[in-house]
Amino acid sequence: FFIKSYLSFVYLLNEFNMLKTFFRRTTPIINLAKQNFPRAVSTTVTPSVSSILSSTKHGGKYTVTLIPGDGIGQETAAAVKTIFRAANVPIEWEQLDVTGYTQEGDLLFKQSVESLIRNKVALKGILYTPISRLGHQSFNVAMRKDLDIYASLVIVKNVKGCPSRHQNVDFAIIRENTEGEYSGLEHQSYPGVVESVKIVTRAKTERIARFAFDFALKFGRKKVTCVHKANIMKLGDGLFLNTCREVAENYKSSGIKFEDMIVDNCSMQLVSKPQQFDVMVMPNLYGNIVSNVGAALVGGAGIIPGANYGREYVIFEPGCRHVGKDIQGHNVANPTALILSGVMMLRHLGLHDHANRISNAVYQTIESGSAKTNDMGGESTTTDFTLAVISNL
Repeated sequence: FFIKSYLSFVYLLNEFNMLKTFFRRTTPIINLAKQNFPRAVSTTVTPSVSSILSSTKHGGKYTVTLIPGDGIGQETAAAVKTIFRAANVPIEWEQLDVTGYTQEGDLLFKQSVESLIRNKVALKGILYTPISRLGHQSFNVAMRKDLDIYASLVIVKNVKGCPSRHQNVDFAIIRENTEGEYSGLEHQSYPGVVESVKIVTRAKTERIARFAFDFALKFGRKKVTCVHKANIMKLGDGLFLNTCREVAENYKSSGIKFEDMIVDNCSMQLVSKPQQFDVMVMPNLYGNIVSNVGAALVGGAGIIPGANYGREYVIFEPGCRHVGKDIQGHNVANPTALILSGVMMLRHLGLHDHANRISNAVYQTIESGSAKTNDMGGESTTTDFTLAVISNL
């Protein structure tokens, strides 16, 4: 009896000490979270996509921040610049060659943020993020957080001439950019035990939900699907789901349908019947995964355009965030995703004629088969594809 009582006491004492350690280590993180995720977030109706402030205009030309990115970024950015020049697009680039490969990229990263603050609009490739715990934070994530660029938009749509298992696929993925598992708040509470903090707030969830419904209204979409895991994460994802439901009530009179779907079922539905989706809204991590599944449905990462919207700043970048380090420098990268992201940027700036000419030339090039890179079933180089698009302008 005494031995059992003693062991129980030791066990409880150990648990108490671990609990004290947990609170001691967690409190600074929670305080940091409160600073990074303020409660005072504007939740008024999101402005229409094209009404967000446009880029700075001087002498009849728009100044746009250009961040080519790592991996294939320099090659695809060169293709965009060549095509835009051939199409006489009135844009001047403020190019910053930010890189995530080295620690020295910090200074350029800060300069790129300052450039975006000046110009309001950026065209960006994907920056490398090291996996090592000793590596720097993701510049991609940091830029979106620092400037509160909260809504990621990825368009998943069949391109004629690009091989695909499914036809009539056309849906938009809208992803909350600034919280969720991407909070960056994690620590080792005990040797061999790591705790990561997932942040979900009502204010930011309401904001992204309104963005999704406003997007559906503006572009004539009929249904919004909330993707979640509320059956397991009842508080975090439960808050996300319930907030989306509340927002949906405000749009009932607009005729937009609302449904919700658990993320694992959503993954299965995407590969079996993707035509059922129209607009999808979801937290950060799920959006990353679903965007990649969506890209695979219609031809791969090389053709999916995307954009990231805040109330003051917009970043246009490929919808599938891959660096392409394995094919860097081989002149085989598909520049379509960055070109079409640039087309989205032109529409944002009100340059619709230029946008139409370039997008039509891209689609004509792919559909005719005059130039296709390897990922689209062809053998053309990046340069070949670029020249073919120019010939079709």
